[in-house]
Amino acid sequence: MTEQRYRAIADELEGEIAGLRPGTRLDSEHTLMARFGVSRAAARAAVQELERRLRVRRVRGSGTFVSERIDYVISGDRRPSWHRTVLEAGAEPRSVVLEWALAPLPAECAQRLEVACGTVAHHMLRLSFINDVVAACGSEWVAYEAVPDLAAGMRVEESLDEVLRQMGHVRAVRSWCRVASDIPTPEVQERLQLITAAPVWVVESVNRDADTGRPLTYSTSWMRGDAVRVVMEIGNPPGQPETVSNEMKEVVQQ
Repeated sequence: MTEQRYRAIADELEGEIAGLRPGTRLDSEHTLMARFGVSRAAARAAVQELERRLRVRRVRGSGTFVSERIDYVISGDRRPSWHRTVLEAGAEPRSVVLEWALAPLPAECAQRLEVACGTVAHHMLRLSFINDVVAACGSEWVAYEAVPDLAAGMRVEESLDEVLRQMGHVRAVRSWCRVASDIPTPEVQERLQLITAAPVWVVESVNRDADTGRPLTYSTSWMRGDAVRVVMEIGNPPGQPETVSNEMKEVVQQ
């Protein structure tokens, strides 16, 4: 099998995929073998090449499907909300709380929230979807005093940002964010339904109350690269007016 052969097959399939709806099932390896007159190794390599290009998603026991990516935009003038960001990208968000507990903050998390190590806070593990396809999982620490009845709120409202606003009467703004690409742990890999240990986006954020500047949440999210393209927007292009939200300005000025 030459590299040029499986890449040529991948190129042809990629052109065809461009006209298919997301979620469409790709032909099986056996069908590709017969169609292109190649070995199973070549057919598999072509599919793996499409996976590396983030054009398809393999689902264990089900097959290979055309993937769909959205731009997940992080900027100072956007609310730090998974649901709102996905909706603004034209897709349908959903999230499920896997675990919730009141727990003492580990040292690093306490430092991010500017409280003493061991301070009790809400801790949630959530799985997030885009158009009903697994896209991200996250670990979130939420200051207890911000919304004591968080668990009850999350049972009726999937968006943490909305729960904070409606029940905690606070307006969260992203005050710090770090984005990296990394190989996930086996546990995260399983939650994201990754067949291979492919790189994922890792997004860490601290959100504060726009009115008081008090830290509200510290979160780490792992996002599938075939589901989102993380876009960081910092500042404004030359000639463009200032777009930083009033909420963020209030935090910066404190």
